[in-house]
Amino acid sequence: MTHAPYVLRDLHAATMDDAGAPYGLIEDAAIAVAEGKVAWVGARDALPQSYAQWAVRSLDGRVVTPGLIDCHTHIVHGGDRAAEFEMRLNGASYTEIARAGGGIVATVAATRAASDDTLLRAALRRVDALIAEGVTTIEVKSGYGLDQDTELRMLRVARRIAGVRPVRVRTSFLGAHATPPDYAGRDDAYIDTVCIPALRAGHAAGLIDAVDGFCESIAFDPDQIARVFDVAGSLGLRVKLHAEQLSNLGGATLAARYGALSADHVEYLDAAGVAALAAAGTVAVLLPGAFYTLRETQMPPVAALRRHAVPIALATDINPGSSPLNSLLLAMNMGCTLFRLTPEEALRGVTVNAARALGLDAVGRIAPGHHADLAIWDISRPAELSYRIGFNPLHARLFGGVA
Repeated sequence: MTHAPYVLRDLHAATMDDAGAPYGLIEDAAIAVAEGKVAWVGARDALPQSYAQWAVRSLDGRVVTPGLIDCHTHIVHGGDRAAEFEMRLNGASYTEIARAGGGIVATVAATRAASDDTLLRAALRRVDALIAEGVTTIEVKSGYGLDQDTELRMLRVARRIAGVRPVRVRTSFLGAHATPPDYAGRDDAYIDTVCIPALRAGHAAGLIDAVDGFCESIAFDPDQIARVFDVAGSLGLRVKLHAEQLSNLGGATLAARYGALSADHVEYLDAAGVAALAAAGTVAVLLPGAFYTLRETQMPPVAALRRHAVPIALATDINPGSSPLNSLLLAMNMGCTLFRLTPEEALRGVTVNAARALGLDAVGRIAPGHHADLAIWDISRPAELSYRIGFNPLHARLFGGVA
């Protein structure tokens, strides 16, 4: 469906352009929208005459940003782990919870048991909460199936989200997330006989946009991840990696060697890893929800990332265990409060740098030729998006120029 072109005016545009003012901010701006894309953006008094006859929509001095991007989620999954949360707070150890059938094993069982429609209904509740905060693009991972059938079902459900909600979805195959109970102690066998065949099948079915893995002492080592990444490369798929969350196994350096889109978590990232990410142009995705939930104390090396000009993104890491966080606005505040990001870094982290972490070129900024995915806010300055806690100032959200 096509819509008549129009001009938004009486607004302040945080374009997220790299040059000029902080946030790429244009005071008293105008944005011309046609065929779902930004046709022009600039100071209102510089609007070209060719747009003078277009319909005008006044925004009464509101701030407009690119639509927000949640670039790391596990939003499709079965069940929840609220009971484990309660058990931990009543003194149970992670070992005791695991022995009782908790942890990722519980989520795998719930996900395998759920129908596609059940998984979709549950995911849409979480998606709707993000949409209500101005999110227009969401990354969705598999990884709670750990068998070929369920991994592919998760990816199909993720694809269905974009068919029933006005949101852009990018999928990541995360078969190398954990070893399922039926392969306990046989990590290599799982990689070779389940994970890699599922990756090939998912690619053949057109279900995979990128390939992810969990490189950690409780998951897979760099050599095992490399085997998965080699197959991804042979299929023409970009990679990303959960790296250096709980320890330093050199996952970020491995990710950089494969030209990864992103290395995510990175609390234990060392100087060599930072330099490798910088050289590869890989984005560091910070996930304060997991840091908070797990009560970690090792902060990601934000100062070193800045010094080496590594792009920093932020995401919710929505999952039923380590990050039951369903608010990207709260993730922005947590990124500032816990990791000492500036409000501008936080907004870049959920717009232009998040787009880069997903390999997307036409979202994340307000620029001619980009999708008119826009968030319109009842705020006076962009810093308010990171400043407030538990408050949503969204006035309206445009996806492809349509409210």
